[in-house]
Amino acid sequence: MKLAILSREPKSYSTQRLVDAAIQQGHEAVVIDHLQCNLVLEKGKPGIIYQGQRIEGIDAIIPRIGASVTFYGTAVVRQFEMMKVRTAVESQAIVRSRDKLRSMQILSRAGVGMPKTAFTNYSSDVPAMVKQVGGAPVIIKLLEGTQGLGVVLAESEKAAQSVIEAFHNLKARIIVQEFIAESKGADLRAFVVDGEVVGAMKRQGKEGEFRSNLHRGGVGTLVKLNRAEKAAALLATKALGLGIAGVDMLQSKRGPLVLEVNSSPGLEGIEKATQLDIAGRIIEYTTDLATKKKAKPIKKTEPAVDAQSDIVSGQ
Repeated sequence: MKLAILSREPKSYSTQRLVDAAIQQGHEAVVIDHLQCNLVLEKGKPGIIYQGQRIEGIDAIIPRIGASVTFYGTAVVRQFEMMKVRTAVESQAIVRSRDKLRSMQILSRAGVGMPKTAFTNYSSDVPAMVKQVGGAPVIIKLLEGTQGLGVVLAESEKAAQSVIEAFHNLKARIIVQEFIAESKGADLRAFVVDGEVVGAMKRQGKEGEFRSNLHRGGVGTLVKLNRAEKAAALLATKALGLGIAGVDMLQSKRGPLVLEVNSSPGLEGIEKATQLDIAGRIIEYTTDLATKKKAKPIKKTEPAVDAQSDIVSGQ
């Protein structure tokens, strides 16, 4: 079977592990830079041109789409879908997960626990926003931030006012979120493949750092999720329609609270923390999809008209 990993970083740990796992399972694997793909649209014959050649013979793809290129990356995934090529993560699921506000609306509707969150259209009534999420301290996040970038802890209402005003003056979209003190700078990352938690780790931020991201110096260690944590991870993944996901959660007095669901989770941290072959599980899932006459149905959480609006608006 011929698999394509859509990645701009062919030498990255995640990409190389997927290629190696595919080869170990007897498959052919190629790495395609999705930003170098040209999309050809014609009646009944959509195509993709890469390095001067029309892409053919691909059985399935594994998208590794960076947040900064979501629009074009998902367009390429959608083109493969139009070409009847199976994808480990659907284009619309990537779009849903990348929009922090929209994804949180979907998770809220599905009954997923999460920190209290407020969003406004550049409102100057900062005290009201802070009050709505339980008062200071609060977390302020850029809607398009990744890997802990664009995340600020405001320890007082005055500090929150200054940060929010600064972001608003830059016309940056933000959310204000409840600060969960009992998490103590740590969170959980559950790695989900095909409706199953295949690995989990606890990420602890370095001393004095409230962000636990490994890219910010956090350390990941193996952890066993309890029943509530596992259920939250699976519910969040299902609500967004993701076949593969990294679900980030905080441990709180009222149970697990989902922070974010990542549609292109990195493999290095989770594999090193758990010593599990996560890449191999992804390959197994992807090849299973490709061998089925019909892709495994994913429960839709939004009306069909909403999916069309994504295409029209280019989100």
